[in-house]
Amino acid sequence: MNRDYELGFILNPEVSEEEIRAILGRIEQIVAHHGGQIVKVNHWGRRHLEYPIERHRDGYYIFIDMILTPETVIELERMLRVSETVLRHMVRKRDSKVVQKERQEREEREARAAAAATAPAEDKAEEQAPEPAAEEAVEATEETPVLSEEEMSDVPPAIEESIEA
Repeated sequence: MNRDYELGFILNPEVSEEEIRAILGRIEQIVAHHGGQIVKVNHWGRRHLEYPIERHRDGYYIFIDMILTPETVIELERMLRVSETVLRHMVRKRDSKVVQKERQEREEREARAAAAATAPAEDKAEEQAPEPAAEEAVEATEETPVLSEEEMSDVPPAIEESIEA
């Protein structure tokens, strides 16, 4: 049974880009081998640590959202525990309601992006169509409601704040 997990880990600050790619590649291998899926990788980069870890004041932060089986989590933790470049790591199960909301928002963004991609073609067609006459524009503004003086008397006054010195 696949579940949503978040993996966060802090790497040694002297780690090179090649070593970071190697660790991420190894994580991707483990996840793919066990039938999981990586949803998002978030590189925070080098940040100051709250307290020294192995005499390091800074660390390289990476967070990964994944869909995994519990057996895969055990294998990932074993690999991270053995790695000398990983200072700290933590895997936690994500709340299913939050994950569902994020997925819906992502799908909506993708739908808007797809609609925006098709919108330029529609805009060109609208540009070729004649614009409405000036009389129609005036009619549209006249339809907006305007309050009479009697109706304005029923509206409460704005709140005034007095500043005492």
